[in-house]
Amino acid sequence: MVQSLNTKLDLTTRGTMFMGLSKYGDVMIGDKAFEFYNERNPEDYIQIPWQEIDHISAAVMFGGRLIPRFAIFTKQNGTFSFSTRRNKQTLRAIREYIPADRLLRSPTFFGVIKRGILHLIHRR
Repeated sequence: MVQSLNTKLDLTTRGTMFMGLSKYGDVMIGDKAFEFYNERNPEDYIQIPWQEIDHISAAVMFGGRLIPRFAIFTKQNGTFSFSTRRNKQTLRAIREYIPADRLLRSPTFFGVIKRGILHLIHRR
């Protein structure tokens, strides 16, 4: 059985990890790390210590009323995408351990298209 890195839990909620096929399980936010445990296979887990997180990017819609998913960018191990039942509450709990300048909004679909067109115009 896997040992949790956390000594105190702030939030536990159901969540989905988007790595290849979607995996369902529990997201735990505590004093030492962000943790995801798969519900079907207890040996399939992710533990990301707070000092390993570079930044977090969240998809924000309708002026902040809806946050469908967020991505955790680590310093060495890549990107992990998650969604929970309560994404807003999850990000508020994460904000206790990650500074606000490292919590970012991901660009919208139209923002990406606009940036691509502007890049093409300025390239010529």
